Amino acid sequence: MRIIALGTDLVENRRIRDAWLRHGDRFAERLLTPAELAYVRVYRDAVGRLAGRFAAKEAILKVLGTGWRGRIAWRDMEILNDPAGRPRVTLCGECRRVAESLGIAEIMISITHTENFAAATAIGVGD
Repeated sequence: MRIIALGTDLVENRRIRDAWLRHGDRFAERLLTPAELAYVRVYRDAVGRLAGRFAAKEAILKVLGTGWRGRIAWRDMEILNDPAGRPRVTLCGECRRVAESLGIAEIMISITHTENFAAATAIGVGD
């Protein structure tokens, strides 16, 4: 395994909560896949989980080195937990194309959140 890139992001939960209140489900549905949205809604602290997914997707974009340009879309990245509770990244569309061009075979992710902040670190690894 070879580390190709590292990305990290920190988000204020209040900022995500305000956007969700201002734009309603349109905000969450633009950011999350249907499976991610179902995961977030299971928890009483949905804002912390939504902010965590937001931070994770920003960290993934830093790994890819693209930012929000070209044909990148929020839903080109899906982060779901495996049976043990570990978050796993699946890429599709433009994000997958960029990752493949960089030699990234997998993106490992770690997400955490408190009452006020959510943070994520992503590592792009190759074979």
